[in-house]
Amino acid sequence: MAVLVGIDEAGFGPILGPLVVSSTAFSLGKDLLAADLWRVLRRSVSDRRKHLAGRVLIADSKKAYTKSLGIKHLERTVLACLDCLGKRPADLTELLGCLCPETLKRLTAYPWYENLDGFGKSVTDTDVRIAAAALQNEMSSKGIKLLALKSCCLDVGHYNRQVQAARNKSSVLFTATCQLIKTAFDNFGGDNLHIIIDRQGGRVRYRKVLQRMFEDMELKIVKESTKLSSYELTTNNKMMKLHFAIGADGRYLPVALASMVSKYIRELLVHNINRYFGSFDAELKPTAGYWKDGTRFIRDIKNRIGHVNFDEGKLIRCR
Repeated sequence: MAVLVGIDEAGFGPILGPLVVSSTAFSLGKDLLAADLWRVLRRSVSDRRKHLAGRVLIADSKKAYTKSLGIKHLERTVLACLDCLGKRPADLTELLGCLCPETLKRLTAYPWYENLDGFGKSVTDTDVRIAAAALQNEMSSKGIKLLALKSCCLDVGHYNRQVQAARNKSSVLFTATCQLIKTAFDNFGGDNLHIIIDRQGGRVRYRKVLQRMFEDMELKIVKESTKLSSYELTTNNKMMKLHFAIGADGRYLPVALASMVSKYIRELLVHNINRYFGSFDAELKPTAGYWKDGTRFIRDIKNRIGHVNFDEGKLIRCR
């Protein structure tokens, strides 16, 4: 048996809302490590929105989420996978408690995150449980098990402090990614662990940054190419193999699922920003937080509801 982990992020570019990095972990037979898991699980999973016929959509979040469709596919998939883990969050607080509990305490410092009880589900519990049961049954029949979903949510205030200390937002993203790598290693390092990460920027060589983050581990370069960079890290008779791959969220199911988990959390928290400021002006146009429209939103709240005081360091990213 082996453990296959996928890691991906959502929200690296925006000016508003959190940066979220997530990981998913599956146990499976060694013969399935290189398999197309969409084909293996084709009766319960699809990477296309059309003709789902009850199956769960697992795809790059940019395909799973559109402005017109909203979060329904993200929500159905994430909640179904959590159901496979025996978790059924009733509200956003419970959802964050399942995926990134360390974030909850920090969010109490934000007025727009004061009420996280409202979930506003776009899918029914029955639909989620039917989809979860189908997925669980097929995974079991193929010797596959979903082991964990985990997120690192960098709310804006925390993100800004990290960027100011590192002076580089790419370093902040890589540090969050390494936190999830370490968690996977601590939990599954003795189980033929392979971790696939969507390549970050144009970087091809990761030896130096990995040695800095995992200085107590012995590192071996397996491959460094324009499409894939692979490394083997070992310590105390435990080992993991890391693979940084171009377009991993469209090529590997665990990475695509991590992309959807990250996007789902981000969209829910951005919704709370819109809900809070919209409560002062019903005609305030909401934002997704990306640079151009996020800048427009900041200008609008200053011009339209200037009487509302807020900490810019908790709302607006420094980079």
